[in-house]
Amino acid sequence: MSATYRVSAIPQPPAPGRLVPYEEFLRRKSQHGAPTGFAPLWLPPTLFDFQAAMVEWSLRQGRAALLEDCGLGKSAQELVWAENVVRHTGRRVLLLTPLAVGAQMLREAEKFGVEARRSLRGELHPGVVVANYERLHHFDPADFAGVVCDEGSILKSFDGVTRKAVTEFMRAVPYRLIGTANAAPNDYVELGTCSEALGHLGYMDMLTRFFRNEHGTAQGKGAFAAGGGHGVTWRFKGHAEEPFWRWVTSWARAMRRPSDLGFDDRDFALPPLTEREHVVGERARPEGMLFDVDAARGGSLAEQREARKRTLRARCELAASLVAGTGEPAVVWCNLNPEGELLARLIPGAVEVSGADPDEAKEEKFTAFAAGEIRVLVTKPKIGAWGLNWQHCAHTVTFPTHSYEQHYQYVRRFWRFGQRRPVDVDLVVADGERGVLESLRRKGAQADRMFAALVAHMRDGAAVPRDVYGDRRVEVPEWL
Repeated sequence: MSATYRVSAIPQPPAPGRLVPYEEFLRRKSQHGAPTGFAPLWLPPTLFDFQAAMVEWSLRQGRAALLEDCGLGKSAQELVWAENVVRHTGRRVLLLTPLAVGAQMLREAEKFGVEARRSLRGELHPGVVVANYERLHHFDPADFAGVVCDEGSILKSFDGVTRKAVTEFMRAVPYRLIGTANAAPNDYVELGTCSEALGHLGYMDMLTRFFRNEHGTAQGKGAFAAGGGHGVTWRFKGHAEEPFWRWVTSWARAMRRPSDLGFDDRDFALPPLTEREHVVGERARPEGMLFDVDAARGGSLAEQREARKRTLRARCELAASLVAGTGEPAVVWCNLNPEGELLARLIPGAVEVSGADPDEAKEEKFTAFAAGEIRVLVTKPKIGAWGLNWQHCAHTVTFPTHSYEQHYQYVRRFWRFGQRRPVDVDLVVADGERGVLESLRRKGAQADRMFAALVAHMRDGAAVPRDVYGDRRVEVPEWL
């Protein structure tokens, strides 16, 4: 015999004083992040159903991370979350963004009716204060009730001082939210630093609780390098993998499509993606060698860099030929300053965004490209690959590296929900870099497995009761 209970769309914390089963008591005493938030005060009807569910869960959690794919509306969710904190506390919320994303965030705020203003040098405004990560030193955490880190994974692009400053700032504020598209494959390090910034288990505590360190190469399932000296690899302890994912899903929600939360994917279908590989032959072989050395298959990284330098002009000429005569918008991603300078000369009308540009100039160029005033943009992934929405463009050319996260991010500037055209990605490598392409494919498969584990455990009863997504009736045995 069974009793019928109504399950709300978001797991609710137990009522004060309510007796709970012993197993639930133990689970709440474990390393799970305890809810410290409040019920939402405002959810605009313009949010999709899954977006409203994510906002409500993260508000009740109080300190949470949203790991969502590009184009699912993290910006809207972050803004609505911030507005709720403002209404709940009567105080400001600081929303940190990558360079040039601030203007885009303000447009989203206007669309959803959120009071948000930009701050360039620490000016304080009522409501939501939007600023670039580079401006954090202008602010005092005592002036804010909440902080949002948009595109939180970009923190790895900053030096250790900046990352530490962001973490310390967040830990001094009661309400915290991190939004990011995707952790790099096997990037348990990022999950640990997110947890620490949110005030849950510290990064080193995470490592020692769930992993063991050993000497060897970071290869195989669950293996990764996380500092601690040359040759140190971390792997899951025996039977620790499932508790690890239960812990992650106690403070984070992962989603690549609405159906991961039990919602309809109807409005979120990606167009076709075509990746074309172009290999440029060497004009000069390494001294003393008959054939070029493939750095990914045995040569050193120094040899790989040399292969790039020797083929710099040939690669740039090929990249330029792929975009010069199309008449369509395109972005060419480079890694070296000479590459960017040469590409800007070879491609008629191309504009380069370089690291030497002032922040204001970078933002002006990115905005002009998004508005269609610039046809071809040339820049580095670490400058422009995070946070920007460029669905008006469906073609990109890149000189890929072994960084899968960079590859994922710059492709997703275009191939994201809301893109209506097929997207073409041209990958240009030197003859000695063929292994880079294989490395990206392997890491992509690893990232897919990691995200699948997050989603699977998120929906597992150990972290969230099954069938909590959506307002459903669930049959529960009376003895429970």
